Amino acid sequence: MTAVTGTGTGPLAGLRVLEVGHILAGPYATMLLADLGAQVTKVEPPGGDLSRQVSDAYFASLNRGKRSVRVDLSTPAGQDRLHGLVREADALLVNLKPSAIERFGLTYEALRPFNERLVCVLLTGWGMDAGDVPAFDYVVQAATGIAALTGDPDGPPLLPGYSSADNSAGFAAALGLLAQVVSGRGGQLEVSLRDVMLSQLNYHASAWLNDGAAPRRLGGAHAYYVPAQLFPTAEGHLALFITHDGFWRSLAAEAGIEGYATMAERAAHRDEVIAAVTKALATDTATGWEGRLRSLGVPAAAVRTLPEALAAAPDAVVEAGGHRLVGSPFRGTGHRPSYGPPPRLGEHGDFA
Repeated sequence: MTAVTGTGTGPLAGLRVLEVGHILAGPYATMLLADLGAQVTKVEPPGGDLSRQVSDAYFASLNRGKRSVRVDLSTPAGQDRLHGLVREADALLVNLKPSAIERFGLTYEALRPFNERLVCVLLTGWGMDAGDVPAFDYVVQAATGIAALTGDPDGPPLLPGYSSADNSAGFAAALGLLAQVVSGRGGQLEVSLRDVMLSQLNYHASAWLNDGAAPRRLGGAHAYYVPAQLFPTAEGHLALFITHDGFWRSLAAEAGIEGYATMAERAAHRDEVIAAVTKALATDTATGWEGRLRSLGVPAAAVRTLPEALAAAPDAVVEAGGHRLVGSPFRGTGHRPSYGPPPRLGEHGDFA
């Protein structure tokens, strides 16, 4: 592993990461690293990360615990400052369009003379060779089949209510960065939103590529497991995820449903099973069914709003610089993240 030095706590204490990017995917990736103890420095343009223009709370949700230096990378002085930062860094994560990455000299090839062991992660929409085709979260979801799979069978395609492509790509970029650091070698790694989302369609893609079975829009139902979807109840909606036959036996006994004992039978008679479950669940509320089924070990949850979900998980909420935020998803032995405030623009160096 690359030798690193520095202060801080957490499993990544001493890892020094530079971030050049805007809005969500890249900043989310580096915030995950900062939560684990890495020293993350945002290299921001004169106007700052665009997410600063959304709201203070929005910016804080992606940038807590980081440092900020303001650098104009389009000037010789800015390039000199960048190279000075690179000399002291272990990794650089860039989230810009390909032409900007090349223009600002943010590739490993351009930066190797200043730090041969630097790990350089380039996070783009379509890949460095695809040009500057605009790539925002919803556009990528539409282009990779995500939207076509989402929604009711007879309705229009839909998008999830959050930035699933950006967030997923952020996780992938953070993982790739750490993998290259662990290798002990400098070098460049590319991650694209397109590739990440296609990768997440794993079993759907395999069914098509190997068996010619095109995925269908099932109103949020699982393609293989039945019943595994949302159901209306006497009050509210309930999510069920019945994978193996033991779950089904418990559900069927509690709900008074007969037949369909095996996974194969349930898949072959999907419409009948869904109708039977829908009829049974209409006799109680979503929260009532949740309590009854969870006591039997059956995977079930009432659909909650985000405010309701946060109220039910107070341990997930942390304070960082006066902002209440959702904390790190990583919980480990001997590590309690220290959540610092989001940085002011140029707080740790203003060279623009």
